[in-house]
Amino acid sequence: MFELNEDRRAIRDGVEAVCAKFSDSYWAECEEQVRFPHEFHKAMAEGGWLGVTMPEEFGGAGLGVTEAAIVMHTASSYGGGMGAASSIHINMFGPHPMVVHGSHEQKSRWIPRLVSGDDQVCFGVTEPDAGLDTTSIKTFAKKVDGGYLVSGRKMWTSTAQVANKILLLTRTEPKLVEGKSTHGMTLFYTDLDHSRIDVKRIPKHGRASVDSNAVFIDDLFIPDEDLIGEEGKGFYYLLDGLNPERILVAVEAIGIGQDALRRAANYARDRVVFGRPIGQNQGIQHPLADCWVNLESALLMAERAAKLYDAGEACGAEANAAKYLGARAGHAACLQAVLTHGGMGYAKEFHVERLMREVLVTRIGPVTEQLILCFIAEKALDLPKSY
Repeated sequence: MFELNEDRRAIRDGVEAVCAKFSDSYWAECEEQVRFPHEFHKAMAEGGWLGVTMPEEFGGAGLGVTEAAIVMHTASSYGGGMGAASSIHINMFGPHPMVVHGSHEQKSRWIPRLVSGDDQVCFGVTEPDAGLDTTSIKTFAKKVDGGYLVSGRKMWTSTAQVANKILLLTRTEPKLVEGKSTHGMTLFYTDLDHSRIDVKRIPKHGRASVDSNAVFIDDLFIPDEDLIGEEGKGFYYLLDGLNPERILVAVEAIGIGQDALRRAANYARDRVVFGRPIGQNQGIQHPLADCWVNLESALLMAERAAKLYDAGEACGAEANAAKYLGARAGHAACLQAVLTHGGMGYAKEFHVERLMREVLVTRIGPVTEQLILCFIAEKALDLPKSY
């Protein structure tokens, strides 16, 4: 658990109060119906939790990544899993480039509507042929009178089925064969115009309640006033949100793992086989205790990374380590919860199989475990860059 002062305890308690209104059956229904949890999103907006990191001047709370992490850890710990977390996740880190580099007029126009929940934004960065190599994106914004014409493709764009805004990374100049590959990338925040943007849902392993999509953009006009900062510097603007995103994904995975672990411990206390609760057997106890140790350790790393970020200190290694440890610990706890339930863990009745499917994505995105280890080897151990 995070170190909580009075204000942070109030945040945790407030988010808990919202989450308590949404039962396991609600989340199971959202998944079965492949339906976005609009009611949960609205309740979080009404509680003011969508604006935790937004500037007070524009209706937010002006708080840091630590407070955002408390919100996301709590939201993911009460049965909603990644469905709950992903429905509000982008509000916590996604608009950060706009907050830092947008004009006062842009922030006045955009941020209050995000805080209130009137606008929902999706994140258009990843592409089919680029993946984690962001500098190789091909979506191109051609300058025309009054704005830009954009065409291209995006992949794994979450919430594009329900969003009316898109934070879109493009190229305004081709990738250089020699020199800085990050040169010529430009960031926009604009309307998701379905007459020019085709959104195709991707069927996937888990988190069915929050859509992931392939997005096809054909001559989308973006007015000049929707350009964030300066043309050609979009890649650097995105970097402002990378470490917070890793920290938040870490605490989401940890929260889901802790939820699954609680369910497993409860089942182990109640399930009687051969005249004794299965939780009395060390073969059940030790794997669950091991999960507790790893989850708590990962949470400490995430808290450390958040404190460094909020203090304005370098935290790249710590944020990446938190994501690595948190995702692994969360996934391991969910798997052990299924195994503890035995055959019933494979059934939907106890919800641990849903949590296991949903937490897996945290091991894959937004950055792979292999790239995290490459980064830490280079930055923390001063080894030669390997990629």
